Amino acid sequence: MTINLNSVKTARGYHHGDLRSALLAAAEGLLAERGVEGFSLRETARRAGVSPAAPKHHFRDTRALLTAIATLAFEDLAARLQAASSDAGIDRSLRIRAQGKAYVRFAVDQRARFDLMWRVPLLEAADEGYCRAGDQAFAALDSLVRGENAEPLEHGDPRLAPSIACWSTVHGFARLALDGTFGLEEDDIARAIDQLLPEVLGHLSL
Repeated sequence: MTINLNSVKTARGYHHGDLRSALLAAAEGLLAERGVEGFSLRETARRAGVSPAAPKHHFRDTRALLTAIATLAFEDLAARLQAASSDAGIDRSLRIRAQGKAYVRFAVDQRARFDLMWRVPLLEAADEGYCRAGDQAFAALDSLVRGENAEPLEHGDPRLAPSIACWSTVHGFARLALDGTFGLEEDDIARAIDQLLPEVLGHLSL
């Protein structure tokens, strides 16, 4: 999601229904700049050009606003995973590797969002939209690993182990990339994603 803070108008320019989008745009920009630790509802309101109390018309508190951002991030991730596997053809192993690359690239390109998505104590973990978006992202992988007609399972079911193994491997690889393990330059990270990650996934019994 590209944020253009210059396009965010002051409160006098809003029509009904526009404030929520403006707040989300301001919040995403602030999150990308300062990370979760530097995020505040008051600063979001200031950047959106509204009073500190205005966000409560759409988000009752910081947790609700962060949950909305995390939900959008999961929806974006799910779309990228689905597009990656579709573009990879019909070979299952190639599709899984393509999704792995898309996952890590998302983490690298959207660092602040990626960090937020997993900070459950800061989010409304039971929010319906957040849960649905997260499930959609996981289903994109699970349908490849266990098959499109595989029985839906509850979180924590041992039969999800193959999908969890793949997810854990890719997520761990993404975390290593973000921490600079494979180098700090863009070329180093891109090389690790394109060349090393497929080999790592090749060691899984999928």
